[in-house]
Amino acid sequence: MTKSMLRGIRYIIPGLVLLAATPVSMRAATSQVVEKAKDAVVNSVTIAAEKTKDGLSKSGEVMTDEWITARVHQRFVGEDLLKDSDISVDSSHHVVTLTGTVIGLSGRSKATRIAMGTEGVNRVVNRLTIGPKQKTKT
Repeated sequence: MTKSMLRGIRYIIPGLVLLAATPVSMRAATSQVVEKAKDAVVNSVTIAAEKTKDGLSKSGEVMTDEWITARVHQRFVGEDLLKDSDISVDSSHHVVTLTGTVIGLSGRSKATRIAMGTEGVNRVVNRLTIGPKQKTKT
C-alpha cells in the first residue's frame, strides 16, 4: 500500500467505527437528514437547469424572450434603412416575430438580418409590410 492509501484509511476507519458505535435511532435520523439534503440538492439543480434553459449571453445575462425582444429593438435604433418604420417585435421560445410597416424591401430584409443576427434568436418570422408608416389617431 502507498502512503496516501494508508493516510486515507487512517481517516476512514475511525469514521466507520464511529458510525457503528452510534445508536440505531441516530443512524435513522442521520439518513433522514442525508435524504433531505439530497432532495434539496436535486431541487436546486432542477431550478438551475430551468433558469439556464434560456441560456446566457456572452456578457453573462440570461437570454429570456424579454431580453431578446429588447436587444432586437435596441439593434434597430440608428439603422438608416429602418428610419420611419413602425416595427413591433415579439419573442417566444427564441423565435422572433416582426410585424408592422417598413418603407421598402431593403428595410424589410435589413430588419430580418438584424433580428437573426441577435444573440439567442433561433428563427425569425417576418410579417412586415411595405408602405408608409401608419399614423396614429389622436
